[in-house]
Amino acid sequence: MQANGAGQESTTELSCLGAAQNGESSSAATAAAGGGCGGGGGTHSNGLLLSNADNGNGVGTSNGSSSSTSTACGTSAAASSGSEVGSLKKKKRLSQSEEDVIRLIGQHLHGLGLNQTVDLLMQESGCRLEHTSASKFRNHVMEGEWDKAENDLNELRALMHSPNAIVRMKFLLLQQKYLEYLEDGKVLEALQVLRGELTPLKYNTDRIHVLSGYLMCSHAEDLRAKAEWEGKGTASRCRLLDKLQTYLPPSVMLPPRRLQNLLRQAVELQRDRCLYHNTKLDSSLDSVSLLIDHVCSRKQFPCYTQQILTEHCNEVWFCKFSNDGTKLATGSKDTTVIIWQVDPESHQLKQLRTLEGHAYGVSYLAWSPDDTYLIACGPDDCSELWLWNVQTGELRTKMSQSHEDSLTSVAWNPDGKRFVTGGQRGQFYQCDLDGNLLDSWEGVRVQCLWCLSDGRTVLASDTHQRIRGYNFEDLADRSIVQEDHPIMSFTVSKNGRLAVLNVATQGVHLWDLQDRVLVRKYQGVTQGFYTIHSCFGGHNEDFIASGSEDHKVYIWHRRGELPIAELTGHTRTVNCVSWNPTIPGLMASASDDGTVRVWGPAPFLDPQEADPLNENCSNMDS
Repeated sequence: MQANGAGQESTTELSCLGAAQNGESSSAATAAAGGGCGGGGGTHSNGLLLSNADNGNGVGTSNGSSSSTSTACGTSAAASSGSEVGSLKKKKRLSQSEEDVIRLIGQHLHGLGLNQTVDLLMQESGCRLEHTSASKFRNHVMEGEWDKAENDLNELRALMHSPNAIVRMKFLLLQQKYLEYLEDGKVLEALQVLRGELTPLKYNTDRIHVLSGYLMCSHAEDLRAKAEWEGKGTASRCRLLDKLQTYLPPSVMLPPRRLQNLLRQAVELQRDRCLYHNTKLDSSLDSVSLLIDHVCSRKQFPCYTQQILTEHCNEVWFCKFSNDGTKLATGSKDTTVIIWQVDPESHQLKQLRTLEGHAYGVSYLAWSPDDTYLIACGPDDCSELWLWNVQTGELRTKMSQSHEDSLTSVAWNPDGKRFVTGGQRGQFYQCDLDGNLLDSWEGVRVQCLWCLSDGRTVLASDTHQRIRGYNFEDLADRSIVQEDHPIMSFTVSKNGRLAVLNVATQGVHLWDLQDRVLVRKYQGVTQGFYTIHSCFGGHNEDFIASGSEDHKVYIWHRRGELPIAELTGHTRTVNCVSWNPTIPGLMASASDDGTVRVWGPAPFLDPQEADPLNENCSNMDS
């Protein structure tokens, strides 16, 4: 990284020092390196000080002086031959980025305990791992020599971005000193630090009040528990150093574990850009290979037919996985709802029970938040809705306010005790589990409904090509989304921030509900005036899936307009797609062809075999 801010005057101290190192490398060196935590050792060529070498005049790297302005290049040792000097002059001068890499490698190697290797690396490259003053400071902190560490801060002051940071660093040092005195039972000394050193800083008085309360701790274990502190020793001092290093420029002292952090960021960025990544991110570098770029195969993605459910005997209009992912409900024109059980191991679906008697067919389903109940709605000419107990298969409520109603959509309140329902004939009701009318909103021709997690706001798309937010408590409403064409259906992400809309003749649109802006228009899908239901899905809801009138299922990564997969197999319009909320690799689609297709990753294939399944999932990457 390019050194920035304060500390630039020490550039010569931090760059090539090869000729000034006397060609010596102590085999017994165990100095603490930049970013790592360690104990003592003598001063070596990388600028790190040994604890037993600090007698008030730190041992220098070339002439016994600890001055931070020691010569960077060109001083040859008495033992250096002319040929050696000549070879050094011929060496290519390292660029800033090359020096940074060497320092990062040195820091990492020291963290592994390879101190002699670090010495040789710094000597041969002519680089210094960190500033001499920073090395002294590190060693004094790790040895618990708090007075000397405070004095080191004065040397570091001129190298820092913000001189005010000295107060914060001093506070952290004194806090550690105070806690260690308390743990050792030295209450008077701790009290002196609190009153005579911490309080006069006039910094973070709230924290000082908390610290003073620790004087009442009866024993060391009680202190460590209340202070959430590891206790006196290497662990707590390493944590202290990590905090202190944030105030120092990287040219003076490298941030802790800098190389590991850079590698972790690179891995996360590659995963973030991977079109098919659909698993939980593991922040540990041990779970990946750094030798190759991250890439997920399409075969790991749910775009292969795992199962075809043919139990319905007419068009299947809707499908929806339960919130816990253990069941799938499908609704059909054949007047039935079928509940399917998801096997937790094989992810195969098995018919659990059939709910019958929906004379007009079932065009919409909604699971209660705890998955105990399921509400079924019919098409436009249906004035009834059914509330089923899924566990028992019993009909709890069959609701109809008027034979002239059209109850085609429903949404559960997050409390699980209420729901809202409505239709295109101007009905918009809030009801309890027994179907009793709690509130109503007149004159809203509802196409689709959704309850937000705040428990108060209901989103409703209407015949005016918009989505509005309605609050039944204060009878307030506001416009959120305005389209130029009818909104046939919509669904909202778990965090309530995004909504994906199926818009007549336009396709699938992504809206930001908070900023009230159209984010993206997804390409490929064929959308006329049929009601097609799309969904968010995959890990972290990174994907969007939708049915289509061209008999396909389309999948997009949320950030890209072009589909990453087109799933073929259905022979008529695909009306609805549902992605399992707990199994990222499981998805279901319902079609007018009378089937429900269950999609998952490709079955195991030997790498030597051909891939006959590729025709099932065509790649549309740009």
